[in-house]
Amino acid sequence: MLARAWIRWLFLHRLARTYLLVSARRGDPFAQIVVGPDRERGAPRSVEEIRQRGRMPTIAQQVRVTPDHELCRLILRDRRFGTVTPNNRAVPKQIRWVLTKTDLGLPNLAEPPSMLVTDPPEHTKYRRLVGQAFAPKAIAKLEERVVEVTDELLERLSSTPRPDLIRDFSERLPIAIIAEILGLPADMHSTLLRWGDTGAPLLDRGLTWAAFRRAIEDLAEGQRFFDQHIAGLAAEPGDDVLSMLVTGGELTRREQVANAALLLDAGFLTTVNMLGNGIALLTRHPDQLELLMAQPELWPGAVEEVLRYDGPIRITGRIASCDVDIADQHVESGSLILLLLQGANKDPAVFPDPERFDVTRANAAEHLSFSSGVHSCLGAHLARLEGAIGLRALFERYPDLRLDGPPIPRGLVNLNSYRSMPAELSAN
Repeated sequence: MLARAWIRWLFLHRLARTYLLVSARRGDPFAQIVVGPDRERGAPRSVEEIRQRGRMPTIAQQVRVTPDHELCRLILRDRRFGTVTPNNRAVPKQIRWVLTKTDLGLPNLAEPPSMLVTDPPEHTKYRRLVGQAFAPKAIAKLEERVVEVTDELLERLSSTPRPDLIRDFSERLPIAIIAEILGLPADMHSTLLRWGDTGAPLLDRGLTWAAFRRAIEDLAEGQRFFDQHIAGLAAEPGDDVLSMLVTGGELTRREQVANAALLLDAGFLTTVNMLGNGIALLTRHPDQLELLMAQPELWPGAVEEVLRYDGPIRITGRIASCDVDIADQHVESGSLILLLLQGANKDPAVFPDPERFDVTRANAAEHLSFSSGVHSCLGAHLARLEGAIGLRALFERYPDLRLDGPPIPRGLVNLNSYRSMPAELSAN
């Protein structure tokens, strides 16, 4: 497997990075977003340079990019645009051949048969099996448990020397809840977080061989665990979501394992990022925090503004399966469209004064941080619940909270997140 892994890394990361570095030196603003010096911040100047070039400028042969909110939303909702996978015949056959021949068979959330990157009818089949467990009514029943876990974590913070709000809070709340939903044991939380931490960079391009190898080693460890766990559920199912996945349809073991891993990663990664970004934003904007403390009914809207202003996911892509006329744009079959969600969320045509962080913004929920269409985030309702409860409780419990130095970014391009956020607390 190691030889296949090296070839896959060479194709998806080493060669991709080399091409992007050359393109960045030639002034390509999209390449500068991915490999430029400001990539950890999302390279906002490069995003705006793309916006100035038009709604959907071409950056390479059959490759276009857009930060336009309307176009991003329409493309995400249009089934004539599919995900970039070996099963999509719109993907050039040379790329499909390499992806197929170097397939490692590991549960990578960014590769099929993960529902994140499969299209209907397979995507519909996977999502139908577990969708009800993440529907608004089901998530509303978890509110009491989210409050309980939040209170436990905040109590523990008070006795933690030099607490880190990522390690000790933002990670621990969502992993505790999604593990319970999936029926995974509490003593595995640290292991589950490690798998997510090393696997998340696979959403980027340009990893070093060492980082790629660490990621696939952890994916292999996760695969062994889920293989064994799912075999146990097949023999003796419970009332958890993974049991629904195993017993609710005719899925292959690989489909079961891949989507179990996806539900785990998607169930906490974006929420960790949202909580961390929210804490950073509110400590930088004390006027907005003061408003929330005076009017706590604004917290749900504040979560939407956090998602708009500093969302957890920056970029996604779709490929046209046929010639498409959409809005005022003509897209040729086989064209790859790179969707800059961070740019769409700050499109001045939709969000007036987009660089202003405003927890009272009336249309903040029109952001695309949870995607749209058939691939809209399955865990969006859960993330919103955890965000509103977690952020409110943190700042009410510790009103004098301040960060102990600048938070440390994770250094990823696609996942907008912090690795560490040391803080000083003062309890009520």
